[in-house]
Amino acid sequence: MTAPDTSFESPFWADGALVAGVDEVGRGPLAGPVVAAAVILDPALIPLGLNDSKKLTLKRREALEPIIRAQAQVGLGVASVEEIDEINILQATYLAMRRAVAALPTAPAHLLIDGNRLPSDLPCPATAVVKGDGKSVSISAASIVAKIWRDDLMRDLAQQYPHYGWETNAGYGSKRHMDGLRDFGVTPHHRRSFAPIHNILYQDANVRS
Repeated sequence: MTAPDTSFESPFWADGALVAGVDEVGRGPLAGPVVAAAVILDPALIPLGLNDSKKLTLKRREALEPIIRAQAQVGLGVASVEEIDEINILQATYLAMRRAVAALPTAPAHLLIDGNRLPSDLPCPATAVVKGDGKSVSISAASIVAKIWRDDLMRDLAQQYPHYGWETNAGYGSKRHMDGLRDFGVTPHHRRSFAPIHNILYQDANVRS
């Protein structure tokens, strides 16, 4: 398994500039918010074992996340289900990213953002890094923080809405989730603009009419 390195950060660190990695989690699920994290690593304190959060075991992510929070500057941004439905998932993702950067304790000089496109209205210059969570240590750290936070939230929501399996599927359209939608309907935490949810609501409306 190839690991991310510091090649994207090094030119900025050489100039004494702060660089933040930015990543999101939760673009694809049918329920829950989209969450972004921004992380400014200390070049002298880079946690060992950083990688794309999806490539790490839950145990490894949970071990790394408090280390990242202790040794780095972290900002978190959330865009709600209502915002996702109002402005679409891409724009909501960008909104969460901007909020994560704004939540950093110190303003960075440059951003490294996972993906092939950049949000508008960023507070500083930025570079898009395709599959950056597996290439840049800062982005991989952000991916871990965002995933831990969102997974914890979905587990909490699963306590209130136990029929959808959010504690294991994080809101993605697994069989258990789809069965729950069929048997128990749509909750306030479902994304009404996403086709499976929209179709259920449309069918319900037709039945009632």
